[in-house]
Amino acid sequence: MGTFSRAADDPRVGYSPVTGALLFILGILAALIGLAISIALHELGHLSFAKLFGVRVPQYMVGFGPTIWSRRRKGGETEYGVKAIPLGGYISMIGMYPPKAGQKATAQGTGFVSQMIEEGREASAESIPDGEEHRAFYRKPVWQRLLIMLGGPLMNFVIAGICFAVVAVGFGTYQPTTSVDQVYECVVVGGGSNESTEDCSAPAPGFEAGLLPGDRVVAMDGEPVEEWAQLQNRIRTSADEPIRLTVEREGETLDLTITPIPNEIYVVDPETGEVAEDEHGEPVTETVGYVGFTAAQQRVPQDLAFVGEMYGQTVKGITDIVITMPQRVVQMFQAGFLGAERDPNGPMSVVGVGRITGEIAAQEQIPIADRVATIIQIVGTVNIALGVFNLIPLPPLDGGHVVSALWDGLRRWFAKLRGRPDPGPFDVAKLIPVTMVMAIVWMAIGALFIFTDIVNPISLF
Repeated sequence: MGTFSRAADDPRVGYSPVTGALLFILGILAALIGLAISIALHELGHLSFAKLFGVRVPQYMVGFGPTIWSRRRKGGETEYGVKAIPLGGYISMIGMYPPKAGQKATAQGTGFVSQMIEEGREASAESIPDGEEHRAFYRKPVWQRLLIMLGGPLMNFVIAGICFAVVAVGFGTYQPTTSVDQVYECVVVGGGSNESTEDCSAPAPGFEAGLLPGDRVVAMDGEPVEEWAQLQNRIRTSADEPIRLTVEREGETLDLTITPIPNEIYVVDPETGEVAEDEHGEPVTETVGYVGFTAAQQRVPQDLAFVGEMYGQTVKGITDIVITMPQRVVQMFQAGFLGAERDPNGPMSVVGVGRITGEIAAQEQIPIADRVATIIQIVGTVNIALGVFNLIPLPPLDGGHVVSALWDGLRRWFAKLRGRPDPGPFDVAKLIPVTMVMAIVWMAIGALFIFTDIVNPISLF
């Protein structure tokens, strides 16, 4: 299809293969560093509340596996360190499990599960130094335990908000202007879909009227035009009706008469960006006026209300992925082992995120500011994902500890309400088998996602 564009006249200097490869690696490193910082701050959220409420924290670690580096401040009680596998982190707190009601924790059970529970209680009891019993996690009030466990996800949500604010307010987001970017020679039928076709039996109205790339529309039928939405809405509702466009071109003002023609296009869902479908699964179309040009885009700083909208849409998208996780796991299995097509809006592992940021960093045709802004936005999205995922109400995730604390408080409240004695702390150690099973499940899902991102990755370009 013949088009005229200002971009075609812009000289660009291409990168050498070596420079492109270095930029790709730099993008991957940026993703890994962003993830490591996000994990470190997540654990800092837990640590801050734990220390605020007097819980003793022997360790603060970023990563798993062998310790690469660690340090304990002189006279301090917490060892800070970095481990070899940067896929998570943790803080260890004393007294995570209460002793068994009515007796000390001893390995009395004969079954494997019973023995596992008793050993967990014993390890928890041994973590409490003499005279530090009051600093055990399980002894803290419910509201303090909730804040300690919610501190990590809360930190991720704060980081995401900062990232989105930097992108939207600092860099700005691309918005269409009243300047012309491309002018089409032919009529695009079904615009907005990959199935769009072109009809060259007659020239497109804009091309026929003499509209050129770089023209800036300043008025319609004598009325000033300041926003792209004004121009777009008028064109869409004016099929077969002539419009007098006043444009500025190289310092001169010209009047062009353009008659939009009726054109059937696909209706695009504003939330998903995908073609809307009816109850039969068929694409929905509408007939609108068509001229045949695209608007030039420019970055416009946004306000905090836009940041909130951006934040809400991201949370909604990530939450949908988490809620439909079983279905997503099946899709990832099919993509990894059966060669099925990847969902570009679906989940991915740290390997997939690294690849995406590497691709973005290596794109020479994208301005540096745009690449930086996109990578910052990806870091924000990853933090939303970390926060939402950790709120899943299953151990060993933060959400599992939150549910345990809530249940502990609820059963004590009911006992008090009915005039019964305090039942004591909820025996969280009984959830150790569930914790072990879920840990294996999460590791298996993580391994599947990493494998799929290696053999069948999502590619933006």
